[in-house]
Amino acid sequence: MKHVTFGLASALLFSCIGTSMAADNAKPMVIRVYNDSVAPADQEAYEAGTKAFNQCLSQHGFKYTWSAWTHETGDTYAYSYVSDPLPWAAFDAMRTAGKPCEGAIRSGINPHLKSETSAFMEVHPELSHMAKGQSLNQPYIDVIYFKLKPGHEAHETFVDVVKKISAAADKAKWPNYFATTEVREGGPDTPNFLVLIPSKSWEEVGKEPDTPLWTMVENVYGKEEAQSMRKSLNEVVAEQSSHVDAFSADLTYKAPGK
Repeated sequence: MKHVTFGLASALLFSCIGTSMAADNAKPMVIRVYNDSVAPADQEAYEAGTKAFNQCLSQHGFKYTWSAWTHETGDTYAYSYVSDPLPWAAFDAMRTAGKPCEGAIRSGINPHLKSETSAFMEVHPELSHMAKGQSLNQPYIDVIYFKLKPGHEAHETFVDVVKKISAAADKAKWPNYFATTEVREGGPDTPNFLVLIPSKSWEEVGKEPDTPLWTMVENVYGKEEAQSMRKSLNEVVAEQSSHVDAFSADLTYKAPGK
């Protein structure tokens, strides 16, 4: 895992998260994500159906942007669609506005799906390190899953450690940026947290930071505290995995005026 290594065995949406960091933190901002898996033989028809659905949304003046991402590693016949960060109430209005195009989903997209999952993700600015006004809408993005051990203690420990890492990165002006989101209503097999890391090229995807993450943390808190944080994090994470997504302009629905 490049850029951000949280130390697990020495071991994410996207488009407007940077803007939401400056929003009123008293109002929870959430992102909805759909993950589609498609058989190779159905890929062309599926993408055509997605474009037809987007055209229907445009014809009805649908005002919510959905960014599309193709999976470059992991399941390469998978697609993710990510809403802008919005307050919970906005998804009621979105559901109503999208009803005229539900038929386009059933006829043009659903027949070509192997499976689909959906979840909400809550944006956590206090667990993130982003430049002012920075967006994660880059050509590539690392999506890193963290599934925690059961219990509120594991959740509290993860949040506490990542919050300290974020604060250290801000204090050190660490030039390696990441955003953290928490999965809500995702079902039993989904991760608890995602860490999202933007990149402009494959070269940048593979580039290691000049100052490794734990070296940066040690420089801020001292060696003993950094080691304690790393140990605490390792102890509460049950599983970690990652993949790289690429932004798809062809499958993205961009709301009018955006």
